[in-house]
Amino acid sequence: MTGLLTAGSALWMATPARVQAEVSDADFKALQETVAKLADEVQSLRQTNQVVQQIHEQDQVQLQQLQQKLAETQQTANDAQQKAVAVATAQTQPLPRVPLDEATVNHNFMMLGDAEMQFVKPNQGNGSFYMADFAPIFLYRGGDNILFEAGFDTTLSNNNNPNTNPPNQGAGYTTTFNLSFAQLDYVMTDYMTFCAGYMLLPLGTYTERGAGWLNKLPDNPLPVDELIPGAGAGVQLRGGVPLGETGKIFNYSVYGVNGVSSSDTTGNAGSLDLNGNVGPNLHQDPAGGGRLGIFMPYKPHYDLELGISGMSGQWDNAGNHIWTAGVFDAALHLGSSIEAKGEYIHTQFGSDQGNVAQDGWWTQVGYKLAGLNLEFPGINNLELIGRFDSVHGGYNQTDNLYNYSTRRYTVGYVYYITSAFLFEGDYEFLHSNDPSQVNQLILQLSYGF
Repeated sequence: MTGLLTAGSALWMATPARVQAEVSDADFKALQETVAKLADEVQSLRQTNQVVQQIHEQDQVQLQQLQQKLAETQQTANDAQQKAVAVATAQTQPLPRVPLDEATVNHNFMMLGDAEMQFVKPNQGNGSFYMADFAPIFLYRGGDNILFEAGFDTTLSNNNNPNTNPPNQGAGYTTTFNLSFAQLDYVMTDYMTFCAGYMLLPLGTYTERGAGWLNKLPDNPLPVDELIPGAGAGVQLRGGVPLGETGKIFNYSVYGVNGVSSSDTTGNAGSLDLNGNVGPNLHQDPAGGGRLGIFMPYKPHYDLELGISGMSGQWDNAGNHIWTAGVFDAALHLGSSIEAKGEYIHTQFGSDQGNVAQDGWWTQVGYKLAGLNLEFPGINNLELIGRFDSVHGGYNQTDNLYNYSTRRYTVGYVYYITSAFLFEGDYEFLHSNDPSQVNQLILQLSYGF
């Protein structure tokens, strides 16, 4: 019985053990899978934590940089405030005048101008190198509002004048040195400048804008040389006012100068002197004049300018006779290749021989062959010029001739060696009741600086 009981107990205990062992294997496999998943999740969390740590470190660096920039900005603001206080304090106290250093003087001083050399060949006479001219212009800026400008004209000319019929046979040569203008400018506002001195007069625009190498032809229009003064001693107010925001400008000038005068005390028509009244005024009252103009641009290189100007005043020493001039001027640009401009001038003056009236006009057209878009050598450097000018009526003081009348037709060119170094030439056909006027060829080298 004891053996049976022992055997039965052993059999009962062995059977559940095998069943339990079989269940643990399945659970163990499931547990392995769970542990593997947990390991993957732990690894992923570690990687995520590393990324978060890197972002945190970058944020710390950026925060330090921002704090440094904020400190620098605050320091700059403090410095600016201190400087503003110093400037405000300095403006309330007069500053002693200190000498300018060499760099400042050179910066405020400029020399511009032009130089020319001419060869003239009349149709009745021999050709010659007739004239050499040097015309410097000195500019000086004395401050924000004070400017000074002066121009001189030094000319060496042959006394053999080929421009007359017959040519004037003189000996040697003549050197002249003239002050063309010298004036002080004070900029009062953005729209007004006060000028004083010996000034180029705004009777039309040619006198102020057409001198030397800017002319594009070797000589001046006849009416400009023979009918109006080029400069005068006195004072002037001038400026410009914009009209809207399209670039249109209204410009103006008004002046009082000594004006024209008489070369003697007779008051004869032949004694009229257009440019001789520089020192003490030779008559009681000065002359007055001005110009009104409008500049109208439409697009780049397309613009139109119109102006009207006049001047009037006593001219004889006794103050008994009045000289008056009126000028209408116009200029047109059609693109970068076409330019047209001209002036009409009318003058009259009383004299002991009665009232003398003169008028004249000139027009000039230029075309730059670069507008043809051709590739021929040198053609893009060439500009063709045509001009017509005329003077008639009254008295010609240069030739002492009444009822003077001259018409001149000019064809010419400009070859731009550089933008400022020009080779100019023209041929002039004259029709005049003055027999001394002749046709002629003029060649000129011009340099503007």
